[in-house]
Amino acid sequence: MKLSLVVLGILVATAGIATRAQAQNYPWCAYYGGSMGGSENCGFVSFAQCMQTLSGNGGFCDVNTQYVPPAGAPRSSHRVPKKNPRNNS
Repeated sequence: MKLSLVVLGILVATAGIATRAQAQNYPWCAYYGGSMGGSENCGFVSFAQCMQTLSGNGGFCDVNTQYVPPAGAPRSSHRVPKKNPRNNS
């Protein structure tokens, strides 16, 4: 009985350590108008997608000031020199 309680305790503890959800990180926000202040949705990857969502609803799209672009692929330190067409050697 004690062993099963210990195992249950370990399972509950490890379930709480699971990876956390990440917040949305997209470059465009839709701002919906309204007399009560409206709302915003910063879940758009392009300006066109944002505008299409607003179509018929009113509001406007703007750049997400909280957007952090993902880190790019690491650049290679090995560069191949360009050939000079004037140099015949």
